[in-house]
Amino acid sequence: MRYKNNFKLFILMHIMSILIISCASDGPEIDQPEKIYYDQAQRRMAANNFFGAIESLEAIETRYPFGKYAEQAQVELIYAYFMNSNNDASHAAAEKFIRLQPRHPNIDYAYFMKGLSSYTRDNSLMVRITNTDLSNRDISGAKQSFAELTEFLTRFPDSQYAPYAKQRNIYLRNMIARNELSAADYYLSIDAYVAAIRRAKYVIENIPNSSENFRALKVLRQSYKALGYEELYNDVVEVIDLNYSDIDIQKSEKSEWSWNFLRGSKPEAKNWLNGLFKNSSITNSFVNFSITNAF
Repeated sequence: MRYKNNFKLFILMHIMSILIISCASDGPEIDQPEKIYYDQAQRRMAANNFFGAIESLEAIETRYPFGKYAEQAQVELIYAYFMNSNNDASHAAAEKFIRLQPRHPNIDYAYFMKGLSSYTRDNSLMVRITNTDLSNRDISGAKQSFAELTEFLTRFPDSQYAPYAKQRNIYLRNMIARNELSAADYYLSIDAYVAAIRRAKYVIENIPNSSENFRALKVLRQSYKALGYEELYNDVVEVIDLNYSDIDIQKSEKSEWSWNFLRGSKPEAKNWLNGLFKNSSITNSFVNFSITNAF
């Protein structure tokens, strides 16, 4: 009899524990105060835990859309997504900030990151180790990034991020030019001289001051000679003699871009979020800017 009672008691307690757990899991999640989420995000970013930081910042954006830290969470999400290699989300977050805060005193940062996040394929580990030439691959993202950074420079020529955008655009401009001339080289190999001329002229006319202008002129020189366009050939030869007589024809100067400015690798780097919100008491100290001058 005692055994049966104990068994019934055990079953009853087991059922009650299941019900309690079920009720607890089905109940609403308890929101933490906004500042707890924000401080948590700062600690996680300081530890390079960007996945966790995104979780905390998204909680602020979702649960406190009009709170004290809402705007800051939006702009820090742009950076956190970017550092977590979620470039599409970073780009979307930048566009959202531009749409929601068009008159914000630091809207230039959103435009800068929008352009930067459009093309980051050259930031991969394998590309940096193997020094892969990305100009032979699809560069539609590079063209988009170049256009968006050009828009940023047009809108905010005096921005603190303008020097970084200019350097990035030089790198992208040269990559786009090399891509066009890679196609031109292919056309030369199959004697499609008109198509090669079209590619070379595009570089000279639409991508001025790129590192590939001399190479484009050589394509024109070879094509005009093969087609028997003597006058055009002589004009190109004259331009080369006047402007590139001292250049080794086997070399094409490249401008390299460094991602170090987003990783705070230099001791003299300055914090990009210090004073980001000029009219706010909120401050940040988790990101450093530094850049390697490779020109």
